[in-house]
Amino acid sequence: MEIKKVGVAGTVESSDINIVIEPSDKQGIEIILQSTVMKLFGRQICNVIEETLKNEGVESAVVRAVDKGAIDFVIKARTLTALYRAAEKNEYAWGEK
Repeated sequence: MEIKKVGVAGTVESSDINIVIEPSDKQGIEIILQSTVMKLFGRQICNVIEETLKNEGVESAVVRAVDKGAIDFVIKARTLTALYRAAEKNEYAWGEK
């Protein structure tokens, strides 16, 4: 999936995560994470974001995330929403993966 512009999803409220996805000239996915639970779950948060993007065919992106204790399915939902906004997609292919 091609990232055409900046896409944003989420908030910085408790138990949520704010995700900003931007196009990148470099190959690969760069994740810049700020989290209240960085020492305990930082690696897992980054893994969920990266896996979600790779499953959607993203090969390069810059992701800025500010986490306030979100659980995995919230992280995935926010990442997908920001991605689809960044790719200017209006429909999600439910169950087609």
